Amino acid sequence: MPLFEVETESHIIITWATDNDEAAAVVTEAYPNDTVIRMTKRPRDTWVISKSALGIAGSLDPCSTARDCLSKSEGDKVHAIRLYMHETGVDLEQARKAIESNMVMGW
Repeated sequence: MPLFEVETESHIIITWATDNDEAAAVVTEAYPNDTVIRMTKRPRDTWVISKSALGIAGSLDPCSTARDCLSKSEGDKVHAIRLYMHETGVDLEQARKAIESNMVMGW
């Protein structure tokens, strides 16, 4: 079954579907108020997200650090970003990417 990347105004959904209509139906069921603005049938049946593209590559384990900062900040994104910058020494953009990517993963 092909893998589809479906983008709405608020989400990017990755789903398996037999065709475009089925992929659109998945989005409609999960997010009925969203409108599909882009749909791509992926060339392979796997999805890969590059850590370096998210700005979290290196010897440091950013997930553990970012999740710890989110926990300490009780979910306050701005405070978590400041904590992450302080603990890792990275700049604002790298800290933002690390914190936001971990928030999306449901830290």
